[in-house]
Amino acid sequence: MLPTAPRPRTRSPLVHLLLLFVAVTGALLAGAAPASAHAALTGSDPGQGSVVQQAPDKVTLHFTENVAMSADSVRVLDPKGKRVDKGEIKEVGGAKSASYEKQLVAGLPDGTFTVAWKAVSTDSHPVSGAFSFSIGAPSDTTVQLSGQEAGGGVVGVLYGFARYVSYAAFTLMAGGAAFVLICWPKGATARPLQRLVAYGWVALTAATLALLMLRGPYTDSGKLSDVFDLAQISEVLQTKTGAALVSRLLLLAAAALFIAVLFGAYAKREDEKEKRDLTFGLAIGGTVVAAGIASTWALAEHASSGIQTGIAMPVDVLHLLAVAAWLGGLTALLMALYRVPSLEASAARRFSSLAFWSVVVLAATGLYQSWRQVGSWSALTGTSYGQLLLVKIGLVAVLLGVGWISRRWTAGLAETVVSESAKAGEQRTTVGVGAGKPAAGKTPAGKTPTGKTPKNPKRAAQLARQQAAVAAAREKRLRDADPSRAGLRRSVLAEAGVAVVLLAVTTVLTSTEPGRTVEQSEQSAPVAANQPLDVTLPFDTKGEDGKGNLRIDLTPGRTGANELHVWATRPNGKPFDLPEVKVAFTLEAKDIGPLPVTPDRIVTGHWSSTGVQIPMGGEWEIAVTVRTSDIDQVTVRKNVKIG
Repeated sequence: MLPTAPRPRTRSPLVHLLLLFVAVTGALLAGAAPASAHAALTGSDPGQGSVVQQAPDKVTLHFTENVAMSADSVRVLDPKGKRVDKGEIKEVGGAKSASYEKQLVAGLPDGTFTVAWKAVSTDSHPVSGAFSFSIGAPSDTTVQLSGQEAGGGVVGVLYGFARYVSYAAFTLMAGGAAFVLICWPKGATARPLQRLVAYGWVALTAATLALLMLRGPYTDSGKLSDVFDLAQISEVLQTKTGAALVSRLLLLAAAALFIAVLFGAYAKREDEKEKRDLTFGLAIGGTVVAAGIASTWALAEHASSGIQTGIAMPVDVLHLLAVAAWLGGLTALLMALYRVPSLEASAARRFSSLAFWSVVVLAATGLYQSWRQVGSWSALTGTSYGQLLLVKIGLVAVLLGVGWISRRWTAGLAETVVSESAKAGEQRTTVGVGAGKPAAGKTPAGKTPTGKTPKNPKRAAQLARQQAAVAAAREKRLRDADPSRAGLRRSVLAEAGVAVVLLAVTTVLTSTEPGRTVEQSEQSAPVAANQPLDVTLPFDTKGEDGKGNLRIDLTPGRTGANELHVWATRPNGKPFDLPEVKVAFTLEAKDIGPLPVTPDRIVTGHWSSTGVQIPMGGEWEIAVTVRTSDIDQVTVRKNVKIG
């Protein structure tokens, strides 16, 4: 009996690459904050922390750009937590004003009201926030809002993971198909490459469906249980992002047909003219389908908002296609080097040229995208988007360095293959001299070493399989012994490892607010003019009837002139008419103060002073001295931020 081929080791470098993929994805998504979106709130009416004397009939929110809002996107709660808003949200001031208003019920009482809002920006990312205003005077409130931001929690992590899988799967599917069609047409019959492209299609389809189902909870409720809520799914289908995801699913159906022809009819074609014609048709059709799928990202994310969208979206499509051709083709080459014994050197050379032109396109489109999304050196170094972009540029530089090493190994591989082909030709010549006899040490398929064919057909088939296994093992040993091929495998594996990290950083980058808009929102946002200080301090002079509470209100609570109000109440809540109240402000960090203020008595338990000057912003100490009798007094202190 012939010896069987040794079983390959189960833990291959490809398994290590998969583990790296999972580890990097988990680390980035687990440590990432909720998505910072493109839109930002620049102001409101009533303003944040403002005190108005008459109850408003509506609340107006102003954003840096247009946003999408549902009927429940703005909630206004009274001091007891009861909703006091009504009707639909209306866009006011024209299509480009980015201002939205919500009507309020009539007869609102005095006190502090809370406004909670959520929206979806033009680039599909959710934003949320809350602020408060007061009618008459600030009051205690029982409103408790969820601390989870839009796009956070378990749903946010799952949504981010699905986005990463969709990017990676598109890269594998489109890049793997491009590698077969452009670099190695004979690879259409290779099972590992067929599985690579097919698995990419399956993963992209599954990730797209997951994004479609998670979209509602991601932008609205944040509850994983709402994934199967048909009402939310219906609302998502009416949005720009929902339309893009549905379009991607339809284009994936066309991609399935392309893959079936590529690995079916195309792989079986033997006539060269027919194969050239089919190659041309597949190239045109595949490019159209791949560009269509890439445009579903461009139409719904950063490229669709901001400046020069008419240029940015086509550039984004080219950028994604170049990424797929480079990194997806790199993965296909890696798979062929490890799993396919008959990879031709010409395929590696063609991919080297394809990768070069892909990098040229990446550099040109990436330079434009960087300028468009960052816009200044300060935004490049001082914003999260700019810092992530610098990390991405560094990873691309490392990838190019490793790719240069791979090109050198590719040249060596070509020379080795030429020499091996020459040796193979010499062996064929030697065999030809032998009058058709098999070469020494060779056994015809299906025959024993003695040259006899077993009578049992099962035995003959078994011998044929064993001989094929031995031949494959011999071919694998020769392949692995080639130093150029081994070096190319190692360098391409290193490239693929860097590419995994690069894709993860890119995914986080696409969900981060661009540096240009961060600076624009900071510049366009008005200086907070209405942020009153409202603190309550208990006091006890240790004398008879010496306990009570002080409430200090400083309006508008910023540098410059302010109005100070002090209310004193007994433990039972009734006004406390103190003989004397004094206030002092001290900024220890700048050695300023104490700045004394003696407020005037207005009514029982209420003192006030106008023109209280706060020279600069910082953490100030407020010291309030109260006297309850001729001999009983106490000073209470509180550190607060003003300005």
